[in-house]
Amino acid sequence: MSGFTISQIDGLQVVRDDLITGGTKRRVIDRIFRAEDEYVYASPAAGYAQVALAHGAAAAGKRATIFVARRAQWHARTKEAQAAGATIVQVEHGYLSNVQAKARAYANATGARLLPFGFDCAEVRTALAEIALSLPITPREVWTVAGSGTLTRALQIAWPRAAFHAVQIGKAPTIGRAKLWIAPEKFEENAKEPPPFPSCSNYDAKAWRFIKGNARPGALFWNVAA
Repeated sequence: MSGFTISQIDGLQVVRDDLITGGTKRRVIDRIFRAEDEYVYASPAAGYAQVALAHGAAAAGKRATIFVARRAQWHARTKEAQAAGATIVQVEHGYLSNVQAKARAYANATGARLLPFGFDCAEVRTALAEIALSLPITPREVWTVAGSGTLTRALQIAWPRAAFHAVQIGKAPTIGRAKLWIAPEKFEENAKEPPPFPSCSNYDAKAWRFIKGNARPGALFWNVAA
């Protein structure tokens, strides 16, 4: 896994994990792998964790099985996950709760390990905190997007004195002590005011409308993926 690129953009420090195949969580997916050969994840159609899991499992010689809602046209990220080697299972009546139930039943039946939404587990939070502490900066203000809220809570461990801001893009995340902002777009909609660098269109990109008018000079934005 390559090192970090931090770009100075519009007076901000931007962690450029859009340059990593699979994004930030690809950096830490190995921490989840155990003795099991197969790992199961229930993903929103536009979710990025499916991409991180697919690439990470392929590199580790593991099998990734991803459950998603049935769609006439697969989302580009689901296609990327399949191309990286993941098995895709489409679920009828695909509310995320139903997709998660089907994934759980499959894992229970097969002995595969079911991964939590957003990879929200202690191993991943600890790994993300360790990665943050390895950076050559100690920010005073940190912005992230929050799906599950895993990233912001991990960074709060690393930088306890920083002020944190988290942008909600779907259901209410768990964000620790971060200040909450709520993106107006629906989860699968692209950001209407994206940043001037590659950023996941329905995810990280939605933070930019809030950052550009509210972030302090020198604040850090953690851009998870392209």
